[in-house]
Amino acid sequence: MNDLSPDVSAVPQSLGAKAALIAGGGIYFVAEFIAAAAWTDPPYSYTYHFISNLGVRGPSTAFGQFMYSPLAWVMNTGFILFGLAVLTGVLMLRGLPARRRWTLIATATLLATGSTLVALFPGSSEASALHGLGALAAFGGGNVLAILLGRAHRLLGFSRRLGRTLMALGILGFVSLVVYLTVATGTGVLIGFFERGVIYPFLIGFIILGATLKAPQRSA
Repeated sequence: MNDLSPDVSAVPQSLGAKAALIAGGGIYFVAEFIAAAAWTDPPYSYTYHFISNLGVRGPSTAFGQFMYSPLAWVMNTGFILFGLAVLTGVLMLRGLPARRRWTLIATATLLATGSTLVALFPGSSEASALHGLGALAAFGGGNVLAILLGRAHRLLGFSRRLGRTLMALGILGFVSLVVYLTVATGTGVLIGFFERGVIYPFLIGFIILGATLKAPQRSA
């Protein structure tokens, strides 16, 4: 079979699953853009500032960074909704054996739980340990989910090439996570850039997957 061709025997996916996966990534990117655009004094930096700073109303200083996000509620709402949207998309996927289905659901639940903790316990709060735990859960859950979805390409009805792309995006996210936790966090160099390298790949992967999944055919 051509690497670009989906498995014709796979069960068509619902429009709800497609829309939810697309919405998951879209909600995050829109919320981040709106919150970052509102942070103007001084301007928010995508390469220097932590992502979580966008969820801190402030003004305050923590982890060596000044935090002042006028629309922190937008970012925190986005954190919660994007995780729930991805989880919803995974719950609606068809054609998976029970064991693989529950593995995907558990991983998506980890992502949704982590992103919710990030929103409920902002980065500068006294409960920063819960914030950090949530961030790691979201980082790990999102990238593992991308890899697992890529491996299930035949069952889900999309091409082997896209499956490999999803797996590569998940691996790229983990490589970025290692750099983020070591070099970037230790030196402060491009810390926002490498943190985005952890989550942008799997978010983009979910959007592409949602747009690519085979939809049910309409009856005449």
